This record gives sequence, structure tokens and C-alpha cells, in this order.
Amino acid sequence: MKVLVVGKGGREHAIALAISKSPQVDQLYCAPGNPGMSNIATLVPIQDHEITKLVNFAKEEKIDLTVVGPEASLALGIVDEFEKAGLTIFGPNKQATQIESSKEFAKKIMKKYHVPTASYESFSSFASADEYLKQTSYPKVIKFNGLAAGKGVIIAKTYDEARQAIMDIFIQKVFGEGNIIIEEYLEGPEFSLMAFVGDKKVYPMVLAQDHKRAFDHDLGPNTGGMGAYSPVDFITDEDVQYAVEKIMKPTILGLEEEGIHYQGVLYGGLMKTKDGIKVIEFNARFGDPETEVVLPRLTSDIVSIFMGIATHQHQFSVQWSPLKTVGVVLASKGYPGYYESGYLIEGLDQVDAVIYHMGTKELNHQYYTNGGRVLFLVSQGENMDEAIDKVYHEIEKIHCENLYYRKDIAYQVRSQK
Repeated sequence: MKVLVVGKGGREHAIALAISKSPQVDQLYCAPGNPGMSNIATLVPIQDHEITKLVNFAKEEKIDLTVVGPEASLALGIVDEFEKAGLTIFGPNKQATQIESSKEFAKKIMKKYHVPTASYESFSSFASADEYLKQTSYPKVIKFNGLAAGKGVIIAKTYDEARQAIMDIFIQKVFGEGNIIIEEYLEGPEFSLMAFVGDKKVYPMVLAQDHKRAFDHDLGPNTGGMGAYSPVDFITDEDVQYAVEKIMKPTILGLEEEGIHYQGVLYGGLMKTKDGIKVIEFNARFGDPETEVVLPRLTSDIVSIFMGIATHQHQFSVQWSPLKTVGVVLASKGYPGYYESGYLIEGLDQVDAVIYHMGTKELNHQYYTNGGRVLFLVSQGENMDEAIDKVYHEIEKIHCENLYYRKDIAYQVRSQK
């Protein structure tokens, strides 16, 4: 069969690599893909927001299955357009994607269907938000009510920090047009629970935890994620069962009650608080960089899962490897702020680890930096120490004068030596 993956980052690279291992797949395409995918797929020069072109390509090439990576494509309604054209596609439609594209929509669903989350207020103007912030206690969490590439969340410890955040959003419009929600601040360790979802059924994946801050010891600005690992040992089986039964399933059933059918991946960004597990956010797709450490542990045929859900035939199994998995992002110096691209990357051919490309370009058979997050290296081991040691040993083989990385990914689950 022919399969198309939409997107170009490390997440899409991980999805494509998992698909390429399926004996069902004769031909794999990635649109637009990245240089690192060229050895497993045919790259198609169509951007992930060019929905009409993607539909036409899928029809012309008789694509049997399309899998969507980026949230922006989903929010543009790519699934609706493919389904209108009679094409099989894995992912939630535009209406269902609101669980990610509108923080307020997600909050209303959670409130109505008793899904545990932080209390919140909504604001559509600087003046009303500022008035509230003058009278509230701190810290507070300010969230832009829209897509912001993982950067639209600000934890304000003081009124001054909060005021600056709402000035950036309402006055400077750093994320574009939109309103905000202001939430109570929850404390506790965060973790990511993704699930395959279709026809009111929820198939949980193994857990992951990512590291959002730019620098070691969780310091520096928030990023899209500087590394991740799986499994997450401080979350018990009981915790997972609670999250599935009290969070993931009620959310999906609640959406169905609202007349919204959800099929695809539901990502739960969750926190284990002193009052139990609560939702920090939902995403309507595979998380990035969690996907890059979760999918290497999948031992089932991912194409059977995608096709089973997309065609409403749930005759597949979802099985996982016990191996520990650790991944580290190599980012351009300056990321998530200003950074320069175009630096030569050497040594990749020496690396004995899975290398996902996040932001690279290829010229004359050599790779150069071409983004904020550039590469993602993943290693596995029988235990977490082995996986951590492996990945950092392999990173040392890569040479580029403008890359940096955190040296403490998964440090909190390393055994004490």
C-alpha cells in the first residue's frame, strides 16, 4: 500500500520510520518531509498547509492512507478535505481539533464532563485581564487561546510578570490575534499520556516525560522540548488507569455527546498534583518530542493501528517493548530566541543511535542546521542508566559549532550512584 505522512519535523520523522517498518507498505511519501527522511521515503515538495495540493497529490498517486503530524494542518481542516475527497486519513477533523486549537473550548469540555483540571477565567481584552491580575494571588498560568507552537503558556510569579505577558499577547500580538485564559497554578511532576482514539475507544500509549526548559536543571526559557524519555516510573499503574478512565475516556465521550467524533491521537499533558492527576493541556496529535521516544517502543504494526482507526475496524493490537528510551535535542545556539542557521553538521555517519531530523537542510550530500531544534538522538537500554549513557556517548560524535544540548535529560530517573 501507499502511505503519505504530512509534516517535516522530528515527530513526522519518527512516524515515518515506524510506518516504514510495516510489511504492508510498498511506498512511503512525506510532504514536505526533511532531508533525514529521504532514505526511507520519497519527499514531496508540498507544504503541510497546502491542503488542496495535498488532496490532489493523494488522489493522483492513489494514496491508501495519509497520517497527519502538525497541529496547524489539522486546525486548517485537512482531515475534513481528505474525507470529502473519499481519501483515508488518520487524524481528528477541524471541529475535534479545537481540543488543542482553543484552550477555552477544551476547558469548557472538561468543566462540563467533570474532567479534573485547573480552575480558570477567560479574558478577551488587556483591560479586563489586567484588572483581574491586580486582584488575584500568584503564581498564575496565562495561556494564549490558540496555537502557539508550544510557546503560548507563561507562568507568572508576580503581577509585573503577568502584566508583561498580557501586554505581549494583547498589545504586541506575539502569537497573533486571540484571547487568553488565566488558570490557577498547579504543582507536581508533569507527564505525557498519548492515546490512539477512534469510535469511542481509547488505546493508551506508554508514558513519556519531556524537558521544556532550554538549559540544565530546568533553567532558562520554555522551548518546544529539549529531550524526553519513556517510561515514567514515578507514575504508577493505578495513576495510568485513573488518567485513562477519568480523563481520556470522559473527554472523548464528552466530545461525542457534543456531536464531535474524534479519531486520531489524543495527547494529554498531565500533572500529578497533591489532589490527584489533572489536565494541563490537550493536544490533538502526537506530541513532539515525546513521539520520538514512544514510537521506538511500539512493537505492533503501526499501519494496522492507523488503518484500523481510520476505517473503523478495530482488529489490531497495541504492544510495547520494555526497553527504556531516552532522546536528546540538539538545538541552534540562541534557541528559543534568535538563532542563526546554515552551520555544517559533521559526524552523523559515525553515530550508533536513531537520528531524527528536526531542522536540517542538505547540500552536496552534507547536512546543515536549518531551524531552532535541529536533531534528536534516541537510544534504548535495558535500564535508564544504559539508555542515558548510550545517547550522550553518541552525541559526542557530532560536531557543529552552533549546536547546544541539555546534559541532564532523564536525570531524575537515573539511579543514584
